[in-house]
Amino acid sequence: MNGKMPPEIGIIGLGLLGSAVAGRLIASGRPLFGYDIEPDRARAFASLGGTALQSASEVFRSCEVTLLVLPDSNVVATLLDAPRQFHPHAAIIDLTTGDPDQMAQFGAELAARGIAYTDATVGGSSQQVQNGDAIIMAGGDAAVVDRQRELLAFFAREVFHLGPWGSGARMKLAMNLVLGLNRAALAEGLAFAAASGLSMDDALRVFRSGPAWSRVMDVKGRRMIEHDFTPAARLSQHRKDVDLILTTAERNQARTPLSRIHRDLLAELECQGFGAEDNSAIIRAFESLAKPDARKPDLGAIGRSERQ
Repeated sequence: MNGKMPPEIGIIGLGLLGSAVAGRLIASGRPLFGYDIEPDRARAFASLGGTALQSASEVFRSCEVTLLVLPDSNVVATLLDAPRQFHPHAAIIDLTTGDPDQMAQFGAELAARGIAYTDATVGGSSQQVQNGDAIIMAGGDAAVVDRQRELLAFFAREVFHLGPWGSGARMKLAMNLVLGLNRAALAEGLAFAAASGLSMDDALRVFRSGPAWSRVMDVKGRRMIEHDFTPAARLSQHRKDVDLILTTAERNQARTPLSRIHRDLLAELECQGFGAEDNSAIIRAFESLAKPDARKPDLGAIGRSERQ
């Protein structure tokens, strides 16, 4: 980073991803200041060795570099629109999965105020961040991103600079589109194998050994089979991501028919109360076929229904 002394680092948003980022930074020996609207999260942050502050304003005022890890760009906008004092050399690194156009606007507006902004979206779950196995997709000024690489390397194995403000967010949506559909395809494939009288364990082993392999199988396959839905990345958050993908696709006249089906499956599971589970719970959308103890469905009737 700039200067002889390392800058004060702050983080706003200490949910699954934010707490994973914070844990990596604290473990590196860097002093870290943080804030979350939920007191329990702030207390957990303090127990890791961070210094919990009383407000977002205090973080912005005290820290040269502030990381934002928030639910969406609307929350970021509310935070940035509020009158507040920033550090004299403030830089904001926005890790939020947000609207690319909004993030581009944040960059321009903050630059006019002398504040450096980077949309630095994260590729990877909270568990992958904890393992240092995430990637960063960054948009913004190349020189600013280069100065921030040392900090980002504490929790990401690779940083891609992809263009001006908003470029990181656009790439994150493209990547999440593929990643989410990979999960859905794996879930459907495992359920199909079970409905065909095959072992899900055997199916996963064959999938991973053959041309159908994807990294999703390594990360989510066992979770699906064992119904281990302890959240590393929540299903409801991915449903929000898919909504944003579809909004962005419509804006850019991109065709995304598979993502529309995917969104409907995720929304159905949310309505059933599974939104807080890990996104591997997408297999619940195919549950009636996947459960070995469920009554064998009339596959002929299902086929006839689909043709109607």
